[in-house]
Amino acid sequence: MPPRANEGELVFSVERQQLIALGIEQKLLPVSVVRQYAQAKLAEIEVAQGYKPGRKQTREVTDQLEAELLPRAFVKRSLTYVWIDPVNRWLLVDASASTRADEVMEHLKLSLGELPVSLIKTQLAPAGAMTQWLAAGQAPGSFGIDRDCELRAMAEEHAAVRYVRHNLDSDEVRSHIAGGKTATRLALTWNDRISFVLTEQLQIKRLAFLDLLKEDAERQATNADDLFAANFILMCGELAQLLRHLLEALGGEGE
Repeated sequence: MPPRANEGELVFSVERQQLIALGIEQKLLPVSVVRQYAQAKLAEIEVAQGYKPGRKQTREVTDQLEAELLPRAFVKRSLTYVWIDPVNRWLLVDASASTRADEVMEHLKLSLGELPVSLIKTQLAPAGAMTQWLAAGQAPGSFGIDRDCELRAMAEEHAAVRYVRHNLDSDEVRSHIAGGKTATRLALTWNDRISFVLTEQLQIKRLAFLDLLKEDAERQATNADDLFAANFILMCGELAQLLRHLLEALGGEGE
């Protein structure tokens, strides 16, 4: 789908940065609605034929009603954005779940015939690095530790502790780490410009650009199209730096 609703513009490109979007339509037909119609229809059949419909007949009636109701179902539409940075060789999918990201990648492969990409790996495991940062009370370089994290034990019970809007530079947090818990999620800020949550799978969640960046984009824009382009360029520039610094903080790219 067009990433900024301009008909025919399937790729938004500016300054060698590209944005595309996968459009998904989902028909919403609750099972309870199908069951309600099916029960009414089956009651009519029972009266007409004088005995209760069997399992096979019930299934046929339910399938038929589902097919009849589907065109009347609500349609839920969504866009999943993909940023392609050929300069720094990044491809990022803006998806809250890895299953949606996998779906995007599969459609890209089908569309292009091939897709020579691989998941990034780092020398330091994110979980181990985040745990060290929490134990030390500080993150490396231009990163700062925010106030959310999740600690999980590697033992069989997988006991977990989650902190929300909490001071993480505390003896309590270090005590959990000393007891064998590992950081699986950690809220960070980068350069006082971007906040995000890093996960043990090296996923970036809850990405938020701080007010200074938003004001920069608004100053550059005179209309909606300009604002879209300004936001995109600022995002590309800032995220490319963040990703580079994050790789450095995790020991660089692994094999």
